[in-house]
Amino acid sequence: MRPDRTLRVKIIDACGLSCTFCHNEGTPVTADNLGKSAGEFTGTAGRAGRVSIYLSTNGASFLPARVEPDADFALALAAVRGSLDTSEVHFTGGEPTLHPRLPELVAMGCRLGLTVGLTSNGENGAAVLADCAAAGLDRINLSVFGSTPDELAAVQAPRIGSAKLAERKLAALHATMETALSHGVKVSANIVVPDHAHVSRVVKTIEEYGRDVVVRMLVSLADGGVSLSATQEILDRLDAVPVRHILTAGGSDQRTQYRLPDGRLLYAKSIRPVRLPETCADCRFNNDRDCQEGYYGLRLYRAQGGPFMVGVCIQRMDLCVPLGNFVMSRLCHEVQALRDAEHARLTALHAAHGVR
Repeated sequence: MRPDRTLRVKIIDACGLSCTFCHNEGTPVTADNLGKSAGEFTGTAGRAGRVSIYLSTNGASFLPARVEPDADFALALAAVRGSLDTSEVHFTGGEPTLHPRLPELVAMGCRLGLTVGLTSNGENGAAVLADCAAAGLDRINLSVFGSTPDELAAVQAPRIGSAKLAERKLAALHATMETALSHGVKVSANIVVPDHAHVSRVVKTIEEYGRDVVVRMLVSLADGGVSLSATQEILDRLDAVPVRHILTAGGSDQRTQYRLPDGRLLYAKSIRPVRLPETCADCRFNNDRDCQEGYYGLRLYRAQGGPFMVGVCIQRMDLCVPLGNFVMSRLCHEVQALRDAEHARLTALHAAHGVR
């Protein structure tokens, strides 16, 4: 059992891939929505070929701006840490390795005493990760979509359908992985499992990458039970044996660690039905069918031409509030209370069964 003390920060919206299941941290794809106002944003694929799967219903009211390693960001991190137990900052996007000042952002987080990680598809990691490692980067979660150009194209919009382009993307991923490992950065490979049609692709990917890094299978938020069923088919095919179950107290993340016949470890990550007791109580998505992520944790954004914004749900971006309002709000206290209550409840529950 691990307490949730992580802040996710969307530092950039740009991305060179176009995954068909992307939630883009709940925000519009900036390149396709410039000049539009709230209510006009679209989450369907435009020129960029990218999607934001919840945008048609999540009430997003701002376009995300690039976060810079300046005094404003330092103050924003300090404000969150001062109002909630926070020990880690995790950079997301878009694609974080495309941020031209990523090492400076890493260094800023480390100077504030935070562990720094990031989630990446690896398209520019070879160019920046050595400097990020020197700045203190602890870990990188690499999103892996296949081991061949055809497998990558299977979960991308048509613009990645070119074999040469997909091949370049895979080469960049491999280079990123090698750079991270050679500079002492912890590496995991995250593989989304949309449905049973992707089982063979995921099995091949596990076989290719699982010998060098920790592999984690992720449930596709848009595919729910079908995704879970496909994940179980993969585990059965690999003769995977469960070893331990890991819960995040105060967030919906849960994962099970499996051991493969050759001794390698594999993780299956899914969503636990966690809700903020007040904020989620009367939400229209609050049922076992429509709430796909539950309360996953705290997210920080920078609104274009505006303040830093804090969000608690990518399906309810209308709940985002300016950071200055959040730290003094009932919502902030509700998040901390949930973390504390879940930590106490799960500790007592599992201690009774001799689990830690």
